Amino acid sequence: MRLFHRRFAPQGAVPGEVAPLRGEEPEITVMRYDATNLEEFEPATPEEACELIREGAVTWIDMSGLGDGSQVQRFGELLELDPLAVSDVVNVGQRPKLDDYPSHLFIVLRQVTVHDGELIWEQVSLFLGENYVVSFQETHRDCLDPIRNRLRTGRKRIRSSGSDYLFAMIVDAMVDGYFPVLENFADKLERFENEILADRGSEVFAEVYGTKRDLATFRRAAFPLRDAMSSLLKDDQDWLTDSMGPYVRDTLDHTMQVVDVTESYSDLAVSLVDLHLSMVGQRTNEIMRVLTVISAIFIPLTFIAGVYGMNFDTESSPFNLPELGFRYGYPMFWGICIVMGLTLAFLFRRLGWLKK
Repeated sequence: MRLFHRRFAPQGAVPGEVAPLRGEEPEITVMRYDATNLEEFEPATPEEACELIREGAVTWIDMSGLGDGSQVQRFGELLELDPLAVSDVVNVGQRPKLDDYPSHLFIVLRQVTVHDGELIWEQVSLFLGENYVVSFQETHRDCLDPIRNRLRTGRKRIRSSGSDYLFAMIVDAMVDGYFPVLENFADKLERFENEILADRGSEVFAEVYGTKRDLATFRRAAFPLRDAMSSLLKDDQDWLTDSMGPYVRDTLDHTMQVVDVTESYSDLAVSLVDLHLSMVGQRTNEIMRVLTVISAIFIPLTFIAGVYGMNFDTESSPFNLPELGFRYGYPMFWGICIVMGLTLAFLFRRLGWLKK
């Protein structure tokens, strides 16, 4: 899996141009509410969705699936969204960021889910207007149902607040969705550590490295989001009322927790890789030590065997290995080899070279 994936407009294209896209078929839902009423709609076109926006109520337009990008562009025309922001919605893979435009506030986030042990990322883009919020999701996977349920149950705070509160709660829900994924990382890293310490690191090494890559991708989503949330607290920010300050600071605190935990897990994953490699090196050193000891024992024996294997003629000279004519020369040879081998083995054991 690539660590970075993004759609780009053709080289030399006009800024704001949308790259060709073949996404999932768009589905549009609209929730319009005030303190006493809630209405839900499923308009077929962006025109029908935008006609539902009215004064005195908050309208949340959600489009899941980007299709070929034409409906996103149509929303941009109807709501007078900045073309550069619309381009960022369709050209997915953007870095999480926050942009302040005269007519709206725009934020890009990364949503992550775990499916069959694999991380699945998608881009979610939000526009905050005077009395509306528009969200664009890359796919139909959704983490915003808790927000919808709060609206349906008539929670007083969210139903009596403006669109800025809805915007802040959606961002907070996206950030909170990171924590279950981090818990999944914690469980996997703990299992990897136990496996490596139990000398089964080779069985999970590929998983450790894959988790290290996933954390790198996770880091790319969390770190820029921290900067985006910090910019929401600036004094020149006009889109959020003063009452939103505590909620934004709480979301920023959650984001910083995500960043800190991600950094810690990344360091731990690197440490596990180093631990596995060091244990492999240690096992290699132990094997080489045993082989060295065995070689040290057999080298003198090989020397003796080589000397007595030269087949000198004892009849030509009494100095040509007189032991060759000795009646017990063969047993003497093996006795010398056994005594020498046992002596060296005992010496190496006393020196600690044969210990595990």
